[in-house]
Amino acid sequence: MSALAQAAPARRALPAPRGLVWTVLRLHRTALWIWTGFVVLTAGLLLWLYGPGAGHTQHLLDTFGYAGVQKDAWTGGIIGSTFSGVYNDLFYDPASLLNIASFAVAVFAAGSLTARELENGTARLAWTQSVTPARWLAAKLAVPALLVAAGTGLLVVLYRMLWSAHANLLLAGIGPRAVYFSIGPATVAAPLLGLAVGAVAGLALRRTLPALAVAGLTQYAVIAFRANSWPFQGSYQQPELSVHSRAITSTGAEIPDPGCYESHACLARHDIVRFTRTYLPSPDYWPRQLLETGVLLAATAILVAAAFALVRRVSTS
Repeated sequence: MSALAQAAPARRALPAPRGLVWTVLRLHRTALWIWTGFVVLTAGLLLWLYGPGAGHTQHLLDTFGYAGVQKDAWTGGIIGSTFSGVYNDLFYDPASLLNIASFAVAVFAAGSLTARELENGTARLAWTQSVTPARWLAAKLAVPALLVAAGTGLLVVLYRMLWSAHANLLLAGIGPRAVYFSIGPATVAAPLLGLAVGAVAGLALRRTLPALAVAGLTQYAVIAFRANSWPFQGSYQQPELSVHSRAITSTGAEIPDPGCYESHACLARHDIVRFTRTYLPSPDYWPRQLLETGVLLAATAILVAAAFALVRRVSTS
């Protein structure tokens, strides 16, 4: 028995995760779980809009038309129009959530990621244990940047898929254009800029609350500038997307939408069986997206370089 025991190979313990990457993940695990929850819940909303929500709304629009959907439920609209209006509003919520995420990333980078560690001395402690300030900052920025880019990239892909499949369910107006210009690479670059903004604020001020305030206000200004300035998305000074909206008769012929609202008699008189709407491709989409993405990434690179300069100065002060 003892011989068998001696012959049996000893089990090797699995190597424990270690290094700067693991340290960053472990130290900020609460933020990691919050970010994961945000991505999962937002993805769930997008998938619901793509599937069950779109199916029911399409049925309502086929029955009552776009004019019925636009009628205010409080002034005589039908129940179906109320649901379609809710779907229309929910369609825009992921874009708002992505802006909020961009703001939250900046605040997190300013407070928990940098300023708090400088304020309580844990950063200097790490620098005395064979971790250079540059390596410390590189890990602090690279790990969140990878997670933020992966999460927002996934949401943008899902949002783009939703737009491609069901943009026809949106009411005409400036709203669809704002969404259309928010589902591209610039939406991934915006929170990366927020990460750099927060890091610079935290390293420059070295106090948690002032860094939170400065980073939050700066990123809020970035979001507002993107929303109201060409070439950035959602500019209210830009015309809405071109719309091709038609009613389909029982013979398959396309006619202009007669505005029947919920009147079945009107639908029967025009022999309408369903409605279609298509937002025509915008020729300025990719020029605007690429220019905006380039500007955001260039600003991010400048701020990251400033952050490394600041950490060197802090470590020698």
